[in-house]
Amino acid sequence: MDLSLLNLIAFFLVLAYGLYLFAHVVYSRYLFIKLGKKADIKDDFGTRLNLILQNVFLQKKLLKDKKSGMMHVVMFYGFIILQFGAVELIIKGLVRGFELPFGSAHKYFSLMQEITTFLILVAVAYAYYRRYIEKLKRLKRGFKAGLVLIFISTLMASVLLSLGFEQIWLGHEPSGYAPISSLIAIVCSGIGTTAAAALFYVFWWAHLLILLSFAVYVPQSKHAHLLFAPVNTWFKKLDPPGKLSSIDFEDETQEVFGVGKIEDFTQVQLIDLYACVECGRCTSMCPASGTGKLLSPMDLIVKMRDHLTEKGAVVTSRTPWMPSFAFPNAAANQLAVQANEAAAAAEGAAAKPLEYTTNLIGDVITEQELWACTTCRNCEDQCPVMNEHVDKIIDMRRYLVMTEGSVPAEAQRALNNIERQGNPWGINRKDRTKWIEGLDEAYAVPTVKDTDEFEYLFWVGSMGSYDNRSIKITHAFVKLMHEAGISFAILGNEEKNSGDTARRIGNEFLFQQLAQENIALFEAYGVKKIVTCDPHAFNTFKNEYPEFGLKAEVYHHSELLEQWLKEGRLSPSKEVKERITYHDSCYLGRYNEIYDKPRQILAAIPGVEIVEMKRSGCDSMCCGAGGGMMWMEETEGTRVNVARTEQALEVGPTQIASACPYCLTMMNDGIKMKEKENEVKARDIAEILADAI
Repeated sequence: MDLSLLNLIAFFLVLAYGLYLFAHVVYSRYLFIKLGKKADIKDDFGTRLNLILQNVFLQKKLLKDKKSGMMHVVMFYGFIILQFGAVELIIKGLVRGFELPFGSAHKYFSLMQEITTFLILVAVAYAYYRRYIEKLKRLKRGFKAGLVLIFISTLMASVLLSLGFEQIWLGHEPSGYAPISSLIAIVCSGIGTTAAAALFYVFWWAHLLILLSFAVYVPQSKHAHLLFAPVNTWFKKLDPPGKLSSIDFEDETQEVFGVGKIEDFTQVQLIDLYACVECGRCTSMCPASGTGKLLSPMDLIVKMRDHLTEKGAVVTSRTPWMPSFAFPNAAANQLAVQANEAAAAAEGAAAKPLEYTTNLIGDVITEQELWACTTCRNCEDQCPVMNEHVDKIIDMRRYLVMTEGSVPAEAQRALNNIERQGNPWGINRKDRTKWIEGLDEAYAVPTVKDTDEFEYLFWVGSMGSYDNRSIKITHAFVKLMHEAGISFAILGNEEKNSGDTARRIGNEFLFQQLAQENIALFEAYGVKKIVTCDPHAFNTFKNEYPEFGLKAEVYHHSELLEQWLKEGRLSPSKEVKERITYHDSCYLGRYNEIYDKPRQILAAIPGVEIVEMKRSGCDSMCCGAGGGMMWMEETEGTRVNVARTEQALEVGPTQIASACPYCLTMMNDGIKMKEKENEVKARDIAEILADAI
């Protein structure tokens, strides 16, 4: 038989088998994702297209880490460019001397292909350096982690070697438009045309086999993100960042609340699992992981992904890892075989289908991990494939709290106190306005009952009403509102908790009850604008209450103070000689993109010197109080607030500023634990501004 015909037949057989394996793996993952619940997806083509442009084509999230970001950009666009060259090279092995019909421009095409191939090899070398020599902490090491580097480097080498030996075989002269392959041809010029032809086909087949192996490997590895990340980006939730889904408690068919099984997540949430690239950016920024807690956002996603693959294999009876003969010991493959055997037995007898007994919570994800999360969203902000970790953690917390009744004792105490007295300490609700007693009579604080007209409802919050340190923030802001000539009122003893703590701990029922009661109160008093010093209440009112009917405008005190400074309502004239570093609140920054306004307030104060911590702005580390952690004890590793305080102390401040009563408390405690209270003070921006007026 003609060798060229044999080559053609072998090519189509290998290609067909490779494409079959690829399709089987991808379709299996698709079926596994379909096990989840259907998601309510907002139809907004323009916004979704912009997400794709920004995060897939412009690599916005990846470039948060400039070094690895540029490396990835080279690989991403390099592979797109090389697809044309790959088509040409494959046809070259079937049609001698084939070239794409680019005419006289083909030489420029060849030059671009070789330069791109070289740049990808450089990027691979740098990736190897980052992972195995620099040993970047967030990156996994070992054979599996480096397998893709072997694939890419050998794939690129096979391209250049094939082209080099083709030059000798066809008798082409070396060319500056094919610099690398020409160099190979010059070095190997003495081998003769027959040997060159044989070596061309050796490397041509190597290229084809590596390419198809890579294609089969990608969807069943962390590089599945090449397929799933663009899909994940397209279907990203368009709600405000971190907005949690609500539960319909009117649905009487619901027997389970929260997520206790992997298939209880939505299909969009499950896409996250296969989109994960295991880059470790989330874990490297996680305050829990960074202070020695068990939680790792990356490991959380990876464990859930593997769990979904195993359960999917049982439910669908499909073999996840292909070719199956290469993975006989893979747990998911063995489960698929057992599922098929059980199904076959069931057809002829009364056999039961295979049961999968591994529990999502307990066996895969521990309660310890779930209760370590501060809900700071640093993981989500860093994730280049738009994964959302926090909502999954809260969904599982909901299951523990509302279905299993399993909740840490301190958290349960806080929930009980909120339900009974409207505050986490359980202090008498009638004492909510006692903070007014510490104010001078010149600073009147009217309640909504006592006044017919007011522009802003000042939501004082539980911290601002009961916590002795936070009351000073409340006093400062009241004084500033008087100075600015602002008409305001408070709810007084009618004020309850915003519900943020209850929702983040996992008691969605209590949150919704508080939301409905608070909204009814706002409507009864004709509230049009709300201002609060608490970023948690601010975020809850602004981004989550509208779903339940709130129509008022919501402001954080930093927004209004900055506005009043611009309008000239406030004029800081007294010098405040302090070296201040500002700590960004997670719920003000990453949840609501308010980074500059607190800094602009400080910059407007005469004498203030602002210094930034290494981790500031969107990269700022959590104080450790979010997600209900304010009311729970840390039993593992270093305290988060101490670690954050240490970061602040590195820049030698005299004051650590914040715009959140929770953050202030945590930083204040951190200063005490570091025994620096005589050198450094923690203060709210309102207090510092009030000193200057």
